[in-house]
Amino acid sequence: MRVAVPQLVLRLTIIGVLVVLLQVSAITQIELFGTNADLVPLVIASVGLLAGSVPGACFGFFVGLFLDLALVQTVGLSSLVYVGIGYGAGRLREMRDPQGALVPLAVGAAATALATIGYSLMQFLLGVDAPVSFLLARDLLATILLNAIIATPVYAAVRRILLPALPEDPRRRRRRAYTTGGLSPLSRA
Repeated sequence: MRVAVPQLVLRLTIIGVLVVLLQVSAITQIELFGTNADLVPLVIASVGLLAGSVPGACFGFFVGLFLDLALVQTVGLSSLVYVGIGYGAGRLREMRDPQGALVPLAVGAAATALATIGYSLMQFLLGVDAPVSFLLARDLLATILLNAIIATPVYAAVRRILLPALPEDPRRRRRRAYTTGGLSPLSRA
């Protein structure tokens, strides 16, 4: 059974628009542990883990571009950072096929660290005058920890939305064949 690509593109578009609007309008107003959560890198990493490297990178680019336009900031800066996050999460899926329960937590923390540090570094390289102090490091660490806490529910929500539109993975189908009662090729001896 092959699912059409337009259904996946439509679901990704809806997720992207909703996450940017939610981040800009509501999440930035809620402060926990002295910082705000950042849903955008978590959603991009979740899409990369579920759909692969190319859809993750494309999704990261377009969500970053939409976020830059919504916040009226340097256009393309977030896109550059989020392309790397989506591609990296997708490559992790393609190379290692992670199945553990703590994978979304670790990938979410890494994606948030890459997003916050990468965006700060790019701002610094562009010459934006911003105070660099211990408070910046504390805020970055607090954001990473808060996002690590909420990474698993965000991954579950994105997975629930995308799963009907994702093509079936042949590696998982082959792996399931041996656990359903069929004989393993190794037990024929």
